[in-house]
Amino acid sequence: MSFTHFDEKGAAHMVDVGDKAITKRRAVAEGSIRMERSTLAMILGGEHRKGDVLGIARIAGIMGAKRTADLVPLCHPLSLTRVAVELEPRAESSTVYCAVTVETSGPTGVEMEALCAVQISLLTIYDMCKAVERGMSIEGVRLLEKEGGQSGHWVRGVATAGDRNCDAGAPMAGDPGQGGPQEPVAEWKKQ
Repeated sequence: MSFTHFDEKGAAHMVDVGDKAITKRRAVAEGSIRMERSTLAMILGGEHRKGDVLGIARIAGIMGAKRTADLVPLCHPLSLTRVAVELEPRAESSTVYCAVTVETSGPTGVEMEALCAVQISLLTIYDMCKAVERGMSIEGVRLLEKEGGQSGHWVRGVATAGDRNCDAGAPMAGDPGQGGPQEPVAEWKKQ
């Protein structure tokens, strides 16, 4: 295995996907933003003067997925068929958990779009709440699953031949150090 974004001379380039098969592609990513309980209470109570924090963050995540190629230099612009952003407030850990599912039919995967959407959703929450709390932290952004294409189906925590980075048994975002995986949001359960 080698890095695909470098040519034989070591120069960065956009990978040629022209000969790759058009297949259905799907990726799921997650992350969370940790905050003070009072900040989360303001979000949940609708007390934020900027409006519906989670609703705006959801739209921002969709926009982030659609604009990934504009933000990550060597990503291919893709025609996405689905972007689902799920935000789940978790009072016990004082976090908002985010899971994003992105789908397309094309010659390359949508992992970067799912990861970008999670980051933009969580950054939007930060932006809308920073006047109240600047110490919020974005945590645990990572790919959970990808399917389609030549490499097939990959699920975090399920080892496959040649997979050196599977993180088997690693806890999910939202409650680091709480002793095991957290239950993902409803969108993930439907998959």
